[in-house]
Amino acid sequence: MFFEGFTDTTIATSAGRVRLRHNLDHGGAGRPPLLLLHGNPQTSAMWHHVAPALGERFAVVCPDLRGYGRSLKPAASPDHAAYAKREMAADMVAVMTALGFTRFRIGSHDRGARVAHRLALDFPERVERLAVLDIVPTIEHFERADMNFAMGYYHWFWFAQKHPFPEVLINAAPEIWFAAHTGRGTTPPAFFSPDALAEYLSAARDPGAVMGMCEDYRAAATIDLVHDRESRGAGRKVTCPMLVLWGARNKVGQWYDPLAIWRSYCTAEVTGGAIDCGHYLPEEAPAETLDWFGKFFA
Repeated sequence: MFFEGFTDTTIATSAGRVRLRHNLDHGGAGRPPLLLLHGNPQTSAMWHHVAPALGERFAVVCPDLRGYGRSLKPAASPDHAAYAKREMAADMVAVMTALGFTRFRIGSHDRGARVAHRLALDFPERVERLAVLDIVPTIEHFERADMNFAMGYYHWFWFAQKHPFPEVLINAAPEIWFAAHTGRGTTPPAFFSPDALAEYLSAARDPGAVMGMCEDYRAAATIDLVHDRESRGAGRKVTCPMLVLWGARNKVGQWYDPLAIWRSYCTAEVTGGAIDCGHYLPEEAPAETLDWFGKFFA
């Protein structure tokens, strides 16, 4: 059963409504809180393999990020400030506060991991432990960019083009775009479950979600870099223990030494390693992801 034991609801924040799934009504209340943040071009549905098992030990909260799924989608703007990771992180703090959680653990993938990194910098008192999946810090990607990065992650530069150029192209053929983006082929990857895929494709057909996704990437290439350089200049680092995982068949571990990079951004212990899969760790390799999470978050 898809997300068995989870309630699908929304929470009002000062910025707008955030859609989330949680297990607080099904035994999760009173357990240690664990916030799970999804990547692109997905929604909270990406955690469906691992969230129920984690829910046996934690109060699990899986939101749709700002601009994605069924959460708030501010209009595009020239400065992209509404989609700064600082604003997206504040959304997540507001959600956890509304649910009664002052401190919590975070598991995060892709774009969600960039939000989680900013959250740990801006709200260090709120984060007990942080897991990031298949990323290095945004500023590292841009400052180390070369031909391999430009070709392998070309979408970083395409999505960041001026509104509404990339949106127009994606909206003209959302299913074709989704298959090419997620699987570099003509059909979506087979490891996406039918229920999750239906939700992803629904979002891909939503012009508002496509705009939100592109604004997320525009912010990454502009205002997020301003914030990241300010934090680096001030010597601000993640202060909680970190788990760093990446897909052995994807690019991050081929291009970088993820553990070494993250250790330069964190004052606490950083552990982790590669999982034998591609980019979508919780969906391609849920058992291995759960094993790492279980040991780290225990």
